[in-house]
Amino acid sequence: MEDREIIELYVNRDENAIRETQNKYGAFCTGIALGLLHIKEDAQECVNDTYMAAWSRIPPLIPECLKAFLGRVTRNIAISMYRRKRCESMELMLSELGECLPARENTENSVDAKQLGEYISEWADTLAEQDRMIFVRRYWYADKSYELARKTGMSASGMSRKLSRLRESLRKYLTEMGVEI
Repeated sequence: MEDREIIELYVNRDENAIRETQNKYGAFCTGIALGLLHIKEDAQECVNDTYMAAWSRIPPLIPECLKAFLGRVTRNIAISMYRRKRCESMELMLSELGECLPARENTENSVDAKQLGEYISEWADTLAEQDRMIFVRRYWYADKSYELARKTGMSASGMSRKLSRLRESLRKYLTEMGVEI
């Protein structure tokens, strides 16, 4: 089916518009979403949201190029989903570090942020290369622990224990340096 015919289905509020869009551009939209999200289920959710966005935007908007319109919508939805999931991942990661870093109000009383960063760097320099890589990948780049486990050949539970030991080591080092946890 031609793009102008698909757009006409949207304008006429014909539900076949979504099916025809899926038939013609489903793989295209999935490729965009999968390229950004890397998880098949998330990509499919994103593509479904794209179809709903097209349904709600056409009309009043009549795209000149349906493929470009769908690609842009898919990309924007995928980026939003990525940011949301990254934010959730960051919250989990920060909650893990909460047990070994001072609370914000304690930071002002015991050590400034720059000094705290220096202490953490000094501590990281004492670690074995793989442990340092694991810590940095988890708590700087926010890699998921199961991804780290896969990359290092460890089990998920082994990685969880390794991260727990690293956090405890950091907590102990900071306490020795006079930081109030």
